[in-house]
Amino acid sequence: MTSPVRTERKDDVLVIISDNPPVNALGAAVRQGLSAGLDEALADDGTKAVVIRCDGRTFFAGADITEFGKAPQQPSLLDVIERIEAFEKPVVAAIHGTALGGGCEIALGCHYRVAARSAKVGTPEVKLGLLPGGGGTQRLPRIAGVALALEMTAKGDPISAARAQEAGLVDKVVDDAALAEEAVAFARQVAKVRPLPRASERDAAPDPQAVEAFVRANGRRFKGFDAPAANIACVVKATETSFAEGLAFERAEFVKLLNGTQSAAQRHMFFAERQAAKIDDLPADTPLRRIENVGILGAGTMGGGIAMNFLTRGIPVTIVDTSQEALDRGIGVIRANYDRSVKSGRFTAVQVDAIMARLTPSLTMEDFAQSDLVIEAVYENLDLKKQIFADLGKIAKKGAILATNTSFLDVDAIAEASGRPADVVGMHFFSPANVMRLLEVVRGEKTAADVLATVMALGKTIGKVPVVSRVCFGFIGNRIMAQRSAPCTEMLLDGASPEQIDKVFTEDMGLAMGPYQMSDMAGVDVGWHRDPNRIETIRDALCAEGRLGQKAKAGFYDYDDQRNRTPSAKTAEIIDAFRAKAGRAKREVSDEEILERAIYPMINEGAKILAEAVAQRSSDIDVVWVTGYGWPIYTGGPMFWANTHGLDRIVAGLERHGVEVAPLLHEKAQSGSIFT
Repeated sequence: MTSPVRTERKDDVLVIISDNPPVNALGAAVRQGLSAGLDEALADDGTKAVVIRCDGRTFFAGADITEFGKAPQQPSLLDVIERIEAFEKPVVAAIHGTALGGGCEIALGCHYRVAARSAKVGTPEVKLGLLPGGGGTQRLPRIAGVALALEMTAKGDPISAARAQEAGLVDKVVDDAALAEEAVAFARQVAKVRPLPRASERDAAPDPQAVEAFVRANGRRFKGFDAPAANIACVVKATETSFAEGLAFERAEFVKLLNGTQSAAQRHMFFAERQAAKIDDLPADTPLRRIENVGILGAGTMGGGIAMNFLTRGIPVTIVDTSQEALDRGIGVIRANYDRSVKSGRFTAVQVDAIMARLTPSLTMEDFAQSDLVIEAVYENLDLKKQIFADLGKIAKKGAILATNTSFLDVDAIAEASGRPADVVGMHFFSPANVMRLLEVVRGEKTAADVLATVMALGKTIGKVPVVSRVCFGFIGNRIMAQRSAPCTEMLLDGASPEQIDKVFTEDMGLAMGPYQMSDMAGVDVGWHRDPNRIETIRDALCAEGRLGQKAKAGFYDYDDQRNRTPSAKTAEIIDAFRAKAGRAKREVSDEEILERAIYPMINEGAKILAEAVAQRSSDIDVVWVTGYGWPIYTGGPMFWANTHGLDRIVAGLERHGVEVAPLLHEKAQSGSIFT
């Protein structure tokens, strides 16, 4: 096998070059090639300095995580980094693209670093539930100080070459095209400098104030995660002990995280997002339809948010609504959202003006005649949507894709109404549509292969994580969510409170919101029949009292002017009245019972979705719930969580509460297998 690493001699400088597409991952062959290159440099007296660089689109963008859990192959990444740092001739890293994780640690092990102006460096291992395992937590604070080391390791966000230079992580920033030449020139410049600057030989100055401020500022972000605390502890350790002792501490923490459930869950999600883009029966070379302009029907909150996804990425949008007032209001909200981005520094005012210039408002659907893709985003009424698609089927040009943003209605019925069902697909965005990452792509019975392929590719273009669902009520996400509603209502009548149920979802399970917090945020009146005299449910009673959620400062909870919630005596009174009317005695409901009755049925429904081939794979369900519903990534999504929680335990809990167990779940529990 040809080595992915080669060498080139530039007179007295040996250049070691990695070419391991797509991201120059530091797999065993690359590590062996780097070590062989150092051997070559050491054996040649004519070599005065070494440059390490990469071909392709990036510097080393991390370790090869497919090696995790397998028998180690020598040399280890740590061995290579330590050898580079201890090398008796100057070693210069030439960084372009992204130097991430192990790639950043390779660069830190080098004596000098030259970076292309567009390069970024970072240690994102925390996003996989890990920490830099090649000395990164020890070298970063020694070179750049505690504050930046904490930011880079515990948050995991990369920094620019310019900022890296300011912090001392990079010695020189050069134009991208000149990197290879400039790195060799720099290596010659430092060839005779002694002693060689080695990060491990520096001291890391303690900075307890920076640590305290960082922990305080990020407490909410880090809640529930193990890895950020381990990264912080390692950085602090660098200021308290020798490099060798700090490295041993880092290694022990790394192994602990690597063998833990959270890192396994986060690594599962890393691969699951990439797997979700693959459709089993869709050839990779399926031709795509050209999408150069988009039409959106509905300028409300959802339609406006959807429009922003395309506008931001340079795709012109025609947005249509039924009245000038609604259209003006929608355009105003879009503009206000972009103006806030100017204040935050994401865009300049000039950029926002250019973005808004790509938006064409209209009051007539006939203006969709030249759109390549039309997305309907009106309220959930099947008859209305069928009429709209019947009109779009006549208006839209041949080859245009017609998409519905419905969250639960029958996409096949909508497609048939268009008269051109092969062109129709579901594109279920999540609110706020310009922020949420998930895009449920609903594949109708007659959706053409090139339509599906185009929408999946387009989803990635606009920064979404597209997941395919077949047609059923609620698709993947809302179908599963529906399974928790009835049990939660029953538990309210049994004696649980909204805050206790929400607590199990948020504090115990780690979800962003519980069902009643979510109801108040979305509006208790969503789906309400609007007749205050018709009170059939607890929600009806709340709405009749004007308790419509956060917008009314009262829903299942009471709210102050800052929307801080507190338990509501009025809500408790309404629930008590319903309990009395049903002739049920109030009893104690344990947190464990809430878990079994509200969470276990969601897993059960996931098993049914898999058995019906609504979702291609269990990891697709996990992606939907992590990216669209706030399920904590450190548990890996509902199906991964079920595997770790115990499928037999879930089956027993379902049976205990009289829920019919899905055959697939029962089968897996009995055989001792898991969802894969």
